[in-house]
Amino acid sequence: MRRFVHAVTMVLAGLLLGLGSAWYAITGGAVAGVAHGPWDNNPLVGSATAGPWDRARVAHHALLGLTREEAVYYVATRDSEGRPLSADATYRISGAGIPARWWSITAYGPDYYLIPNGQGVYSFNSETVSRGEDGGFAFLVSRTPRAGDWLPLGEAGRFDLLLRLYNPRGRATASDLPMIERVAVDE
Repeated sequence: MRRFVHAVTMVLAGLLLGLGSAWYAITGGAVAGVAHGPWDNNPLVGSATAGPWDRARVAHHALLGLTREEAVYYVATRDSEGRPLSADATYRISGAGIPARWWSITAYGPDYYLIPNGQGVYSFNSETVSRGEDGGFAFLVSRTPRAGDWLPLGEAGRFDLLLRLYNPRGRATASDLPMIERVAVDE
């Protein structure tokens, strides 16, 4: 009986360690990626060479990853100065010629879902953002209402920004991607 209890204990411990390490690898483990300023990109997303852990991460965080010819995804968890993004601040997202047929920037909460807000605005894209005479764009991201192009953060605390490039033209560099500048700390 003692051997049986010991064997069951060891099997249960192995199962718990295995499941726990798998959950960590999928939800919080290190992700192979390339940094482009504040934007990180995992070149394995949508790739035929992605392993099971990469595919599980995509399924957990993003639900779908198109091939790199169709779309390239960048995530920002920090501003251009390296500070973690926080809804207690206002950010200016600005850029010019993002090398893609179409792009979008969307704010997500810590649960990887859109952030509920009364304005019903969840992202800006290459067609909805206002442009300057030089073709550049800028919009604000904050919890506090702002004039002009404003991406509201509702009641979020921490958030991430996801930049999607559809039909990308070549490989983007940090200078091609938008800046994320903290312009104010909200009260």
